[in-house]
Amino acid sequence: MSVNLQTPIDYLKGVGPSRADLLRSELGIQTYQDLLNLFPNRYIDRTRYYKINELQRNSAEVQIVGKITGFREVAQKRGKRLVADFRDDTGIMELVWFRGQKWIREQVKTGQTYVIFGKTNWFGGKFSMPHPEMELQKEHEANLRSAMQAIYPSTEKLANRGITNRIVTKIMQQLFLESKGRFVETLPDSVMKDLKLVSKSEAIFNIHFPKTPELLAKAQFRLKFEELFYIQLQLIIKNLIHKSKIKGFTFDKVGPYFNRFYKEHLPFDLTQAQKRVLKEIRHDLGTNAQMNRLLQGDVGSGKTIVAFMSMLMGLDNDFQCCLMAPTAILSVQHYQGLKELCEPLGISIALLTGSTKTSERKIIHENLENGNLQILIGTHAVLEDKVKFKNLGLAIIDEQHRFGVAQRSKLWRKNNLPPNVLVMTATPIPRTLAMSVYGDLDISIIDELPAGRKPIKTVHRFDNNRLKVFKFIKDEIALGRQIYVVYPLIQESENMDYKDLMDGYESISREFPMPKYQISIVHGKMKPADKDYEMERFVKGETQIMVATTVIEVGVNVPNASVMVIESSERFGLSQLHQLRGRVGRGAEQSYCILMTSRKLSEDSKTRLQTMVRSSDGFEIAEVDLKLRGPGDLMGTQQSGVLNLRIADVVKDKDILQEARHYAKNILNKDPSLAAPEHQVILNTYRQMSKYRNIWNYIS
Repeated sequence: MSVNLQTPIDYLKGVGPSRADLLRSELGIQTYQDLLNLFPNRYIDRTRYYKINELQRNSAEVQIVGKITGFREVAQKRGKRLVADFRDDTGIMELVWFRGQKWIREQVKTGQTYVIFGKTNWFGGKFSMPHPEMELQKEHEANLRSAMQAIYPSTEKLANRGITNRIVTKIMQQLFLESKGRFVETLPDSVMKDLKLVSKSEAIFNIHFPKTPELLAKAQFRLKFEELFYIQLQLIIKNLIHKSKIKGFTFDKVGPYFNRFYKEHLPFDLTQAQKRVLKEIRHDLGTNAQMNRLLQGDVGSGKTIVAFMSMLMGLDNDFQCCLMAPTAILSVQHYQGLKELCEPLGISIALLTGSTKTSERKIIHENLENGNLQILIGTHAVLEDKVKFKNLGLAIIDEQHRFGVAQRSKLWRKNNLPPNVLVMTATPIPRTLAMSVYGDLDISIIDELPAGRKPIKTVHRFDNNRLKVFKFIKDEIALGRQIYVVYPLIQESENMDYKDLMDGYESISREFPMPKYQISIVHGKMKPADKDYEMERFVKGETQIMVATTVIEVGVNVPNASVMVIESSERFGLSQLHQLRGRVGRGAEQSYCILMTSRKLSEDSKTRLQTMVRSSDGFEIAEVDLKLRGPGDLMGTQQSGVLNLRIADVVKDKDILQEARHYAKNILNKDPSLAAPEHQVILNTYRQMSKYRNIWNYIS
């Protein structure tokens, strides 16, 4: 009979209540299954036994066979240490214990042959090994063991309470003895044969007790594939359920608004990427399932025009549309841009933000409810309960990572049916991460810039070149251009940031004196009205230089601004640098981004700066960022739970991830309910995972 892997860990021989409590609190191990999924961090080659005369002074981990010939206690500043002489047929060394001496004295016998393992030190003319792992030779030879010894994750508390790596290995051995190493297969034969995967039992055995590096590699591949396969399966099923159960509004015709705009009022030719994305959106809107699509496009790739044309499809089918942005500045900008496009078509559009006057609000609320208002642009103010639509058919959310899930669901409840949803982001998400985090959304990508856009020239300059940089800025202003100078904002030290900003502002004011030059300043300590006033002056061209913290990162559009100077740019993350650079290069003139740093740079900072100078491709930059920062940091706290992977790594294992998604997609395309006999194994595993507390339940 096979062991039930959901058995609490307390019942495993050699664990007991107090060890079980520690394993639970420190490593989250509740059951036999959790212990089995405690995968090693690394492995040590235990095939080799050293002689004492072969030891090198490099403090490596070694194992030696020999006998203890005697003990002695040595006084030290605090208490005593226990020292034993250990010899083999080539020489003698010392074993040292600073704690647990009574136990060693009672348990370890002189004259018997032991296998010791640990790190060696060279001290006072001889080798010593503090707190060695020790096993009688006959026990060592009888144990279930492998050439590559697994080293498990641990914590300080576990080490202090005596749960060493050796103890964890011992209880792991016990689990294998009780289960006879037989584990239920979780993947179908077709996938196993196709990818030449080892069985589940073989993989689990070789991940904990690998006989050779080759067997270990096969075990790792199999288990990584399995983990990623079931995550992808979960996300794709979620998407299919969404499409089959959540009905949306069907936009079954493309009518006069869309056609007239396309033929008569389109301000520029669409790129091939924009046309492709519009087709994908149009296909979604034509089905009766709710659209749930993520639109990714680099800064300046023309997402807004795609969003507007999607709204026109809504209006052609007699629905209202809304566009929600995270900041007032951004929503005003969207409103001004779209109002120009709406006027020749006679479309009614309004703006709703926190600062909209009460009298105006009333009119907006009435016109939304009676259907006279066709498009609403706004901030979080759109989510207020008072805001009710007559028939909201399409909701577009810009920079969607700035809105929480609860906020988005408020929008859904403004209708009897949820509106179609398009979420947009200018923060490129690497493909691998998008597949893991947004795998339940359909994804569209605009991956080319409109014609006539000149790539921004990016250079890195050290602080001692500042005078040359100032000279360059003066030349650009003489040509009628405007300049951004941005300082980092690091939340923990707001006073320091403020000082940096004010020092910078003063040195720029000295270099660019009034009345010849006008300077705007914007930072987090200002009142919103003052911020808007300063921004407005810059947008109108009344000031030539904007000195700011990162508040300008998202969405400010000043086509005349051609230079972005980023101070202390080593203190910014890659995606932030890329977003800031995207504030220039919006006009027809050549634009520049100047990255200023001190001479002292870490390796990571150098990589970031070199990447910025070399590439303007947001997706390539996002991939480098992912390698530097890891997935948890990149997604922020709200989604990092998705990526608590046990063995796979979305960065290093992206090829396996793509393969896993491919197989999961194919299987569900052929057999969406997993009813075929050969898919029973997937269905059973999937049900088990949903039933027990596992990573799969954390997927956002």
